[in-house]
Amino acid sequence: MFKSNFFELKEFLDSKVEQYNTPEFIDSDPIKIPHFYSLKEDIEIAGFLTATISWGNRKSIIKNSTYLMELMDNSPYEFVMYHKPKDLERINSFVHRTFNGLDCKQFIKSLKHIYINHNGLEGIFNKYSQKNSLQLAIHHLKLHFFEIKHLQRTQKHVSDPMKNSAAKRINMFLRWMIRPNYTKVDFGIWSSLSPSLLSCPLDVHSGNVARKLGLLERAQNDARAVAELDESLRILDSLDPVKYDFALFGLGVFEDF
Repeated sequence: MFKSNFFELKEFLDSKVEQYNTPEFIDSDPIKIPHFYSLKEDIEIAGFLTATISWGNRKSIIKNSTYLMELMDNSPYEFVMYHKPKDLERINSFVHRTFNGLDCKQFIKSLKHIYINHNGLEGIFNKYSQKNSLQLAIHHLKLHFFEIKHLQRTQKHVSDPMKNSAAKRINMFLRWMIRPNYTKVDFGIWSSLSPSLLSCPLDVHSGNVARKLGLLERAQNDARAVAELDESLRILDSLDPVKYDFALFGLGVFEDF
């Protein structure tokens, strides 16, 4: 499985985690947006919406996420729960690539449904978590998210591992919510769920680095690749496997590894 000596590889990756899992990392990363807030539900909703549009140029992601928070009066939870139909009109102006105002309004309505009827986002993942994974819970999140009247086009913006998606953005969101905030990067506000359940947010950068290091053999970045990478990272650290997201991403983006 590992192309190099296990202990040398672990030491190398642990050093990269220490290098990149720092508050200095925040300002250039979409996680910056939920860090604007202190209320648990604001962090959750700001994080979920930001993660949803986290594809493409990171500066654009941060700019558009900041704008979306402004459209929601910088009180995302209050806006989701207490908005009036006329309040949603301002959301029509929002667009990030293929995620437009119609999709955004649907997300706001579905999030309200989740908080009223399913004990919030954390409640969904608590209910459907498995012994070693949260991937089935992501599937159930999507089911509940769209059990209300919705636009068919918006479904594509919530990934489903049961349809072989890597679900990169939701796995990233889960890392933000669940990993302890020892270094003040991730939040650790879902203490009822263990970091050992997390899966790596697999993208082009982390996938390429993982393959070069012998952590991943599968060529496609899909759910099967996530499961394979999970297995490797759990050997390196069974309690906090996704801390290595910092190492893989940092090596790929900042060091062109």
